Amino acid sequence: MTSEPAPPARYDDRPQPRRSLAVCALIGVAVMAAVDEILFHQILHWHHFYDRSTFGLALLTDGLLHTGELLALVAGFSLFADLRRRRALAPAHAWAGFFLGLGAFQLFDGIVDHKLLRLHQIRYGVELTPYDWAWNLAGFALLLIGAALTVRAGSRAPHRTRT
Repeated sequence: MTSEPAPPARYDDRPQPRRSLAVCALIGVAVMAAVDEILFHQILHWHHFYDRSTFGLALLTDGLLHTGELLALVAGFSLFADLRRRRALAPAHAWAGFFLGLGAFQLFDGIVDHKLLRLHQIRYGVELTPYDWAWNLAGFALLLIGAALTVRAGSRAPHRTRT
């Protein structure tokens, strides 16, 4: 009995670094939105997503943010499960994407939502400068971690030649 050679690996069986990074960046954005929503909106009552109107509208915008965050988590984890099922997950790139997503949400919220659009501030009735610095530096640190992990993952990835 002769054994047949193993079939060539399908495209789906190869790690997909860019897709792994993007999928986990989506998860990172959703997780940081959840932390913001749960900790700062619900537990600490520091702000709502939109604080420039009535309390009812503020709660509505929190609910919309929470809905978006949950949809992003479901979509992200569905895509993550698909990567795992197809053996296409590149773990190092996935971690890099996760931290990039965390930092991107934090910095976008701190710069665009807080300062440019003035949808809300981090906290009311206090000097904002230390809060702004802490908020944005935390986001920048998370982005730096993600960037460092991306570089590290790229240097460890096997280099393929096209045939």
